[in-house]
Amino acid sequence: MAKESIIKRYWRLLTTPARVAMGVILAIGFTAGIIFWGGFNTGLEVTNTEEFCIGCHEMKNNVYEEYKETIHYSNRSGVRATCPDCHVPKKWTDKIIRKIAASKEVWGKLTGYIDTREKFVAERKHLAMREWKRLKDNDSLECRNCHNFEYMDFSEQGRRAVKQHDTALASGDKTCIDCHKGIAHELPDMSDVEGWN
Repeated sequence: MAKESIIKRYWRLLTTPARVAMGVILAIGFTAGIIFWGGFNTGLEVTNTEEFCIGCHEMKNNVYEEYKETIHYSNRSGVRATCPDCHVPKKWTDKIIRKIAASKEVWGKLTGYIDTREKFVAERKHLAMREWKRLKDNDSLECRNCHNFEYMDFSEQGRRAVKQHDTALASGDKTCIDCHKGIAHELPDMSDVEGWN
């Protein structure tokens, strides 16, 4: 009787596994999938906290200090927007896209690209313009998570705000960030920013 080669025996084992072995493999795969998915989402949510955002001193000592002086931090209603409320979309797919884009910021942190106040101030305009573009492109999605145009009470707004909201915003020509730059942080030099005089 001819002896079966080791490759053939291994192939036969892979292609005709015992039911118990198949059940064990499926159970291990299922458990590993749950652990991976749970760990991934838990890690993702940890990165969506204000504590995580201000974990590096570049954020804590610069933009966070500015934000604490604004109405988004403290106001009469007690409703507070945190860093991820304005900078991370809530919808899962948009959030993942934002997280992938944010990996560039992690790289900047790791390489010391912005690790002093002076470096931050030097890059402020570039960083602000990138964030404004992102908000313009997504129609100020993060603003609209809390502020709904349909429920705005124009009678409580100033004349200029009513005019802007009733025309440019309502027609879709403008979005929130077009007028509300610097709503939670200091503005950079705005001398050559389009539409800003």
